[in-house]
Amino acid sequence: MHIATDGETYGHHHTYGEMALAYALDYIQTRKLARITNYGEYLSLVPARYEVLIHESSSWSCVHGVERWRSNCGCNSGRAGWHQEWRKPLREALDWLRDRVAPCFEGEGARYFKDPWLARDGYIAVLLDPGPENSSRFEEEHFVPGLDRDEKVNAWKLLEMQRHAMLMYTSCGWFFDELSGLETVQVIQYAGRVVQLYEQVFGDPIEAEFERRLAFAKSNMEEQGDGAAIFRNFVKPAVVDLEKVCAHYAISSLFEPYGEQTEISSYSVQRLDYHVREAGMLHLGMGKAEFASKVTGEAKVLVFGALHFRDHNIVGAVKPFDDSATYEKVLSQVMDAFSRGEIPEVVLLLGRRFGDKTYSLKSLFRDEQRRILKKILASTLAEAEAVYQNLYQNHAPLMRFIACLNSPVPKELSATVEYSINSGLRRLLAVDELDLARITSLIGEAKDNNVQLDVTTLEYTLRRTVERSAERFAADPGDLDVLEELLGALRVASYVPFPVILWAVQNKIYEVYLRSYKRIAGKAAKQDVRAKAWISTFRSLAALAEVRVE
Repeated sequence: MHIATDGETYGHHHTYGEMALAYALDYIQTRKLARITNYGEYLSLVPARYEVLIHESSSWSCVHGVERWRSNCGCNSGRAGWHQEWRKPLREALDWLRDRVAPCFEGEGARYFKDPWLARDGYIAVLLDPGPENSSRFEEEHFVPGLDRDEKVNAWKLLEMQRHAMLMYTSCGWFFDELSGLETVQVIQYAGRVVQLYEQVFGDPIEAEFERRLAFAKSNMEEQGDGAAIFRNFVKPAVVDLEKVCAHYAISSLFEPYGEQTEISSYSVQRLDYHVREAGMLHLGMGKAEFASKVTGEAKVLVFGALHFRDHNIVGAVKPFDDSATYEKVLSQVMDAFSRGEIPEVVLLLGRRFGDKTYSLKSLFRDEQRRILKKILASTLAEAEAVYQNLYQNHAPLMRFIACLNSPVPKELSATVEYSINSGLRRLLAVDELDLARITSLIGEAKDNNVQLDVTTLEYTLRRTVERSAERFAADPGDLDVLEELLGALRVASYVPFPVILWAVQNKIYEVYLRSYKRIAGKAAKQDVRAKAWISTFRSLAALAEVRVE
């Protein structure tokens, strides 16, 4: 029997589909109903006897062949009134870029590689195992002997350029409806990386021409404009170089100190000098470090400075390291101005000594940006929560009375009670020792006041709490106290008026069942009191988690 389905069916398109598939495979195998194989194994056991011709320019998701990836053929995700005229000019722009860089790769690559295209194809081995030893083996196999450091950097950049020239043709970039959609922007970002690396290696500016060609691709959304606007708004800000990594390092160091050596995404940082000063809400950091790409080997020593005023107001500056005397002079001037409280002078010095380009919180990589924003917002949100809680506590009886009369509660008061109850529940559900009585009380208040619960946040908060408890139990399954703690957490999850996603918890419980249940059951059979209590509690836990125990 031959079965072929899209891998995304299991779990992505159909929730819990991967669990159903795992169960089905286990059921078939354990009962020896069939032998499960794959095409590779089957072909090795039963070699092909016939050849077939593939129908060229055909696909499973476009009745027009492969037009979905190059024209407005009518195949789309179903957004009424939208067209996909942008597909053709986008592909033409990428084709132009590909054809512009390919001969340059081949010509320049001949200086660095024994066979440029063979090296390009073999580069996959480095991507799958990017360690230094594997990279060295690749250099020995494909690089021309005797290359110096800068030449090796250029060689790796050429390989990365070709990798992104292939990535920019990722299928989903054309599959959906809109030019400014996530998938299409991603393929334009891949193209942006090709442009960046080409200009770095060859010194030939091609960005303007590429942008001009992208402008022929028009968005369905007036506010997004065309491909050129999307390139400027979404791709250019996402471009990363060593200077931007340095700015990220400088700004984020004000919120969480780094060690002497650290890694930021695919870059490594060796700190050479660092000074930090604080004055009330003001924070200043300045220093120098070597920043290196772990992909291309490119490295620079850069000097940086960052000043945090308050809230989101941050300014950062980066410049190449000239010499120790110049660095010490700039450091002394900036630190002296800060110590005297001359903040405008500090900003002026950062601009004058570091150049016109400055960086802000927007310059951080997205994950770090969100983490720091959360940190900045913490005190503000705490202040707001205290105000809401005070209002609610002072006027809760009045709001209950209004609710009893079936009269509409003024929006100002309903917003207060909704925020207070949801924030209170969030705090209660976030702690490891869950207090069911207080949680029950707050849920009751929510019901009495017709409060809409923030189900998304509350479910995630409780789910993570239960998962932490399950992880502790899996790490020490024999501890009855930890087992009872998890049972209590699951009772809370079963009580709250919204479903909690518990597949990770179920997996941990089943893991303990396979690993420890029989052993402890054996002790219980010998009248071990603690083992008998463990078995009873575990069976209650499994029943609550809907995990079958035989």
